Amino acid sequence: MSKDAVNTVAVASHQDAAAMPADAGDAGYSKDLKARHVNMIAIGGAIGTGLFLGAGGRLHNAGPALAIAYLICGVFAFFVVRALGELVLYRPSSGSFVSYAREFLGEKGAYVAGWMYFLNWSTTGIADITAIALYTHYWSFFTSIPQWVLALAALAVVLSVNLISVKIFGEMEFWFAIIKVATLVAFMFIGIFLLATQHEVGGHKPGLNVITDHGGVLPHGVLPVVLVMQGVIFAYAALELVGVAAGETAEPEKVVPRAVNSIMWRVGLFYVGSVVLLALLLPGSVYSGDESPFVTVLSKIGVHGAGDVMNLVVLTAAMSSLNSGLYSTGRILRSMAVAGSAPKFTARMNRNQVPYGGILLTCAVCVLGVVLNYLMPDQAFEIVLNVASLGIISTWVIIMVCHLVFVRRAKAGLVTRPSFRLPGSPVTEIVTIAFLLAVLGLMWNDPDVGRKTLMLVPVIGVLLVGGWFALRRGIADATDQELSELTK
Repeated sequence: MSKDAVNTVAVASHQDAAAMPADAGDAGYSKDLKARHVNMIAIGGAIGTGLFLGAGGRLHNAGPALAIAYLICGVFAFFVVRALGELVLYRPSSGSFVSYAREFLGEKGAYVAGWMYFLNWSTTGIADITAIALYTHYWSFFTSIPQWVLALAALAVVLSVNLISVKIFGEMEFWFAIIKVATLVAFMFIGIFLLATQHEVGGHKPGLNVITDHGGVLPHGVLPVVLVMQGVIFAYAALELVGVAAGETAEPEKVVPRAVNSIMWRVGLFYVGSVVLLALLLPGSVYSGDESPFVTVLSKIGVHGAGDVMNLVVLTAAMSSLNSGLYSTGRILRSMAVAGSAPKFTARMNRNQVPYGGILLTCAVCVLGVVLNYLMPDQAFEIVLNVASLGIISTWVIIMVCHLVFVRRAKAGLVTRPSFRLPGSPVTEIVTIAFLLAVLGLMWNDPDVGRKTLMLVPVIGVLLVGGWFALRRGIADATDQELSELTK
């Protein structure tokens, strides 16, 4: 029995469908996330190690034009989240885009969306615990402790927090986001003060002359800016967490629009504003991928302890990312498990209404990251970071495809669009999809990293096809069961 048949029955029997979860995987969750939690999850998703640490190396390679790259990618990231926000108001679900893919693209679409997202966050989790171990080694007290031990300890702490309750997760993310925002605001005040007073920074007088005297906006040409796009997209990964969190908040119709709309000005202020300030304070060549650009600036003006403070903030950002990854994959895998496209144990919930099965599966992959840290401590971070980029780009493309189908069905009178809408549909979706696929294709121009990452696409494709054939009988059984429940 097809999923379309289930949807037809659900539409025809709207009153009955409204009395039960639209997605069986949504049953059993608490509604303990408050507006402040969701707002800060949105901020936390937009601000992470991609800015605090990654911006240094990208400024070095691309120059001041990095601000333009952040702005362009930020606009498309906003389109993705706005489209997801509209789908959330149509039908809030902890399965988020996987649930929408099931409704609008069928089980195959949900299967691909879910496992690619799992690939993204499980590999990001490995990158996060690797980063946490590296950042902790910054302090001499921890230098003697092996990297893999620190990685395992970080994983154990964040796993414990996730398993307790969603409210504890929300509180943890709230305070992580507060730390990140406060740090950025403090730095921006310092940067503006340095500009206004023309205080020298590392022998350079801040201002436009720092850019014009060192090769202009594009000191190395256009190609380096194009090549950093992949990393910039990855920096925005986790914005889609707003959709997952909406399934565990009591008033998504009020909370989600506010959180989504605020993302745009936050991107403009924190990402673009910070990079512009950095470019006006020091030449791009001074920055390095081995050090936070904020530490570079503060050390040049003699601020003692800047390295310690920023290292703590970057450590917080990595912990926040790991925390979010375990949270989101737990919910996504539960939605898939109920439909038969993920192992049955990932559907299990504990007495605190936390889907611990999916969280533990993600954690198991992260344990492989601990092994990777033991075997290849110097290369672990780069290896997994590039695999994760494939997952996030595919996730965003699927969200936009789902929205295209949703709008088409709305025009046919099958569903009703909420008042909170993605502007410019269907052009916005098509342009966004084209941009994301172009970023993926342009990775081929980077022979050291990007090209090797793209070579993994056929391997991932074979694994997905093999997995589908292994699971399709269970998926069909789950679909037939859902149909029988809807028609009772």
